[in-house]
Order: sequence, then structure tokens, then C-alpha cells
Amino acid sequence: MPYRPLADEIRPQTLDEVVGQRHILGKDGLLRRIIDSGSIPNLIFYGPSGTGKTTVANIIAKRTNRPLHRLNATTASISDIKDIIGDIGTMLAPDGVLLYLDEIQYFNKKQQQSLLEFMENGKITLIASTTENPYFYVYNAVLSRASVFEFKPLESADVLPAVERGVRLMGARLGAEALCEDGVQQHIASACGGDVRKAMNAVELLLNSARREGDRLLVTLEDARMAAQRSAMRYDRAGDDHYDILSALQKSIRGSDPDAACHYLARLLEAGDLISACRRLMVIACEDVGLAYPQIIPIVKACVDAANLLGLPEARIPLGDAAVLMATAPKSNSAHIALDHAMADVRAGKTGDYPRHLQNRHADSAGQEREQGYRYPHDFPGHWVSQQYLPDALAGKRYYEYGDNKTEQAARRYWEEIKGREGGGT
Repeated sequence: MPYRPLADEIRPQTLDEVVGQRHILGKDGLLRRIIDSGSIPNLIFYGPSGTGKTTVANIIAKRTNRPLHRLNATTASISDIKDIIGDIGTMLAPDGVLLYLDEIQYFNKKQQQSLLEFMENGKITLIASTTENPYFYVYNAVLSRASVFEFKPLESADVLPAVERGVRLMGARLGAEALCEDGVQQHIASACGGDVRKAMNAVELLLNSARREGDRLLVTLEDARMAAQRSAMRYDRAGDDHYDILSALQKSIRGSDPDAACHYLARLLEAGDLISACRRLMVIACEDVGLAYPQIIPIVKACVDAANLLGLPEARIPLGDAAVLMATAPKSNSAHIALDHAMADVRAGKTGDYPRHLQNRHADSAGQEREQGYRYPHDFPGHWVSQQYLPDALAGKRYYEYGDNKTEQAARRYWEEIKGREGGGT
């Protein structure tokens, strides 16, 4: 009998057997109602691996009377599409076909566009799946003809029944009773990162290598930890997970939550992405702590330099210092907001000539120098004197507002006292 992966053998055959995805497949879920209606539109399933996209596509295929064609975009070509299109309208497919296209993000624009005419007239019903955000990787013309449904990572409670069933099936396949130590199934269910396929692979590996005593297979928690190690990691340096983890790290530090900051930094470092971690921590130092604690920038820079010198795993030590320090530091985005406003004006053409007293003296021709009228601040008390610095078109414009932190408020009081001696000024 040919080998059949456990993940395939245990694949659900009905919607009621699909684990998780209650938001779209529950009793009142929109996708379930669409499938139950029997009128299947073009669909795009988006979500991580092992969350049921292919399973649901298979269930849909069984409910239609159309021939099912399967293509994987990583290996398919235009000729494969032409072969499918060639069957349409013939005795092989008089009413059209159902095309399941896995990993559609790997089809280029021309390949995707070759489907459009037949999607539009209903001769091809497309069910495409992708692990990447379809709004970035699927062309608009295809998106406009399809409904997108997001499949979410599964909770360990959703995966546990599948793990328990997988253990029973493997025991029956091997002709023995599987005896698991306490916590084995629960560990596999939680360590698979919401991916049923990963969980089944771990079960299959674990049972095939279990110690046999007569008609019993002994499965230990230590072996389960080895079989499922690091399998919970979901990370792709060029995909959504990369940007989601970086975003979560920055927002956690910005929100002054050191525990969440450590969690997301740990996920980056476990994935071995030291460069991204270092770069994002430097951004956070400048953008989110900023002038509330100006020394944070050289401090984080020193931590980043130390991390790059040490390499992983020791790099986690200075980066952990940086993450916790910034999460617990006062916050201010006043400086970068001020610059953003100034750049918006520059892009909008709000510039104007430099005030005469700010121009370089060499702007005048030799022998025709004009009086600039520049007042040298160091010649005045407090090293400040009132004069215009912005162009005439922007005179009086204010970009920077002092933050409400201790450092910036001290600077505000300092300059209010000095500038107040001359009655204010710009």
C-alpha cells in the first residue's frame, strides 16, 4: 500500500469536521452559507499554512458537478492554463471547470490575466489560495472578480482534537495502542503554531519513532518536545509576518509594555532576524522616545553595535536591555512630527526665498557685497536675539510643539525665560 501522509489521511471531509475558522465557517458564517447555497463564486482564501484552505476547497469541489483541476502556481505555466481552457465547452467540461490554484501569488500578471475572460463569463470558477496578502500579490482585475476570505491561525484548543485523532490513527496504522504521557497531545497542539499540518507531521514522526513494548507504543513528553521544537514559529522575512512582528514590537514599546516588547523581540531573534530587530529598535529610539529622553539614541546605538559584535544568541542580551529601557522610558514624538509637517509644506511648494540676513556672504559678487543685517546670537545675553529665520512666506509658522515630558518642558521654561526678556520673538 503506498505511503499516505497522516495530514492527508486525517483531512476533514465535511465543513463540520473543519477545525477553527468559526468566523467564516460557523453556523452563520458567510463562507459556509455560500457553500451551502451551491452557487460558488470565484474565491480567494488567504491565511497561514495548515489552517484549512485546501481542505475547504476540496469540500467545495465535491459539491459541484464541474470537473476539478488543480494547479500549483509554483510549478504551473501558461501551457497548463491553456490545457484547462481547451477543455471548456467540450464533452470533458460542457459547463465549465472548477480550478483550484494554490499559491496564486507565484503567478505573474500575464498568467493571472489569462484567466480573466473565463472567470468573467463563468466558464472557470476560481478558488485560489495564498499565504500572502492578496491585496499586495493578486492583480486588481482578478481581485475585482473574486471574494476574499481570511483563514486565521488556529488556537491550540482547536488543534487538540485533531492531534488526539491523529494519535489514534497512527496507533491503528502501526498495529499498537499509543500510550502518551500527560501533556503530550497538549504540547503538540500548542507548539504547532496554529498549523494542523505541522501538528500531524509531529504526531507521525513521534509515533513512528516511539518505543514499542509488546502491543503498546510509549510516547514521552520529552520526545514530543523534540518532535515539535520550534515548529510554532511563523516567520517569512519577505512576507506579512515580517512586517506584523516589527509593527507589534514598535507598538508595544510605544505603548510602554515591556512584556509584549520582549515577546515580539524574542520572536524576531528566534527566527534569526538580527538585522531587522536592530534596525527597528533604532527607529523606535528616534521616533517614539525621542526628546523625552534624548540620550536614548546613543544608548540604543551602543546596544545595537554590541549585538552585531556578539551575534546570536548573545545578541539578545543588549537588545533586551534596549527594548525594556525604551518600553519603560518616557515618550515623545514631537521632533519627528515637527519635521513631517515641515516636509509636507516643502512638498506642497511652500518654501520662499531665504531671508537676506541668513544667506551666505559669498552669495554676492566680489566688490558688490551688501549688508546682511544678520544678528549674531552669541553677542547677546543668553546667546539669543529675536530675528526671523523662516522664509517670508512662512513667517510665524510653527511646526514644533514641546512635548509634555520633563525634558522638553524644562527646555520650554528655559527658552521662555530667555526670550521673555525681549518680549518674545521668533
